[in-house]
Amino acid sequence: MSSSRTVLSFDYGTKSIGVAVGNELTGSATLLPALKAQDGTPNWDQITKLISDWQPQVLLVGLPLNMDGSEQDFTVRTRKFANRLHGRYGLPVALHDERLSTADARSRLFAEGGYRKLTKDKVDSLSAQIIFEGWYEQQS
Repeated sequence: MSSSRTVLSFDYGTKSIGVAVGNELTGSATLLPALKAQDGTPNWDQITKLISDWQPQVLLVGLPLNMDGSEQDFTVRTRKFANRLHGRYGLPVALHDERLSTADARSRLFAEGGYRKLTKDKVDSLSAQIIFEGWYEQQS
């Protein structure tokens, strides 16, 4: 399957939602600025603008699971966010296990530039990029 769909990837959080835009043809994703959220509620106008700008065929949301693969309280909120994305935009929404994506993002950023690179905004969007990469590898 050599598809070239555009994928908008989200690392959902209560204060910040990391965003990256990926392409299945290249298998890579570009970081976008993280979105602010108010107790888990995003500014939907910003997401609408992202969808309008990037025209994704798939929305991808990182699914937080415990290390043993079981669900946690936050998994329910994340699924609700994914359902809202689908309900608002009618696009297919994929969920991908995001275990360790934040830790991976922190270590990558730290390797790039030490503590000054570890801004919350960057960590969240890099997590979204890592979620895309993991999902993409599973697709191929």
